[in-house]
Amino acid sequence: MERHFHEKLEDFNKKILEMAAMAEEAIYKAAESLRQQDIDMAQSVIDNDCIIDEFENKIEEMAIGLLALQQPLASDLRFITTGMKINSELERISDLAVNIAKCVLFVKDQPPLKFLIDIPKLFDIARDMVKWAVNAFVYRDEKLAKQVILSDADADGLRNRIQEELVNEYMIKDKKSVPRAVSLFLVARHFERICDHATNIAEDVIYMVGAKMVKHHREKLNNGE
Repeated sequence: MERHFHEKLEDFNKKILEMAAMAEEAIYKAAESLRQQDIDMAQSVIDNDCIIDEFENKIEEMAIGLLALQQPLASDLRFITTGMKINSELERISDLAVNIAKCVLFVKDQPPLKFLIDIPKLFDIARDMVKWAVNAFVYRDEKLAKQVILSDADADGLRNRIQEELVNEYMIKDKKSVPRAVSLFLVARHFERICDHATNIAEDVIYMVGAKMVKHHREKLNNGE
C-alpha cells in the first residue's frame, strides 16, 4: 500500500511538471506573438487554453485521490497541498498568457510603439521567475525560491516604468496612439501578474520544504529565516 502511494505521488509530481511546461510554453508563445505580430501564434495560445484547463482538473482529481488513499505523513501532506496550489497558480499563469495573446489580436496590423517599450525585458523577468519557481519545487530548493520572491520587486518597478512611459510619452501626447498604448499597458500588467503567481509558487515551496510561512512576511527572507 505504501509503495503504491509513493508511485502515485511520483505520478502527481510528473503531471505538475507537465503543467508547468505547458504554462511556460504559453507565456513564450504569447510574448513571441507580440514581438512578431504573429496572429496565428496568438490564436494558438487562446485555443490551447481549454487543454490546460482540463489538465488542471485532472491534477486536482489526482491530489484529492491521494488525500483519500491514506492519511499522508506531514511532509507528504505538504507536498500534495503545495502541488494543488502550484497547479492552480500555473493555470492562472496560462490564463494571463491568453490575455496577452488577445491583446496581440487587438493591435494586429498596427505599428508597435517604440518596439514595445521595455516589455521584452519584463517578459524575460517573468519567464525566469516562473522557471526558477518550478525548479525550486522540483529540487526542493528553498534558496532558489527566495530568489524568486526577491525578484518580484524588479518586476513591479519595470511594470511601473513601462506604464508611466506609455502614459506620458504616448497617451497624453498623441490621442491616436491610445488604443495601442492601452493594450501594451495591459500586457505589462499581465506579465507582472505572472511574476506575482511565480512568487506565490515560491512561497508555497518554502512552506513545503521547511514548514515556514513567508507569505505576507517578507522580513523573514531578509533575516535568513
